[in-house]
Amino acid sequence: QEHEKPPTITNGELRINGKGKKLRKPRTIYSSLQLQALNQRFQQTQYLALPERAELAAQLGLTQTQVKIWFQNKRSKYKKIMKQG
Repeated sequence: QEHEKPPTITNGELRINGKGKKLRKPRTIYSSLQLQALNQRFQQTQYLALPERAELAAQLGLTQTQVKIWFQNKRSKYKKIMKQG
């Protein structure tokens, strides 16, 4: 009889049965209103200061991390497009 160990969190990683399988959080699905607001803000500025990020996250019902990562991804996509011409 093999007992399954409960999932443990080590260095911020969720591990199952002590093995190194990382469980990812499900991908964030942004509403069209959230995307509209994020894109509009990105057109104004590609970088947000901490207070701006906190305010935008609160307005849109997102976490600051979600806003931060959205901006990082958007900048990356923007640079890629600009590189291609």
